[in-house]
Amino acid sequence: MSLLALLLFTLFFTLAILHYYWAIGGKWGFDKALPTDENGKRILNPRPLESTLVGLLLTSFSVFYLYKSELIWIDLSSSILNYISWTIPFIFILRAVGDFKYIGFFKRVRSTVFAKLDTVFYSPLCLFIGLTGIIINLF
Repeated sequence: MSLLALLLFTLFFTLAILHYYWAIGGKWGFDKALPTDENGKRILNPRPLESTLVGLLLTSFSVFYLYKSELIWIDLSSSILNYISWTIPFIFILRAVGDFKYIGFFKRVRSTVFAKLDTVFYSPLCLFIGLTGIIINLF
């Protein structure tokens, strides 16, 4: 399972770098990564601090999966590590399911640029991350 853990490490680290890029003012992909209503108005308007916080969270997830790959050691209690190991997949499966309006597999708004990308890329990626995390936990 260490290869799967390394894969999740790489995904989370890459996503963290992207969020840091946005936090310092980068524009590439920013507009396409945010849900909009049918009129093109953004539902979320993250500020640099919020992008930084998401980047830090994603970085912590990447470090956790680097630990799961057995390349580093984290000195935390087994109960905390177990909690983290189930929380991360749960978060991403919830994200894949979505809010039933703008985000996730069960969204109602499907005609926006974000919605189309969410259907073919973002939600499947979140589901993959969630299921991979579960597989790592079980085996």
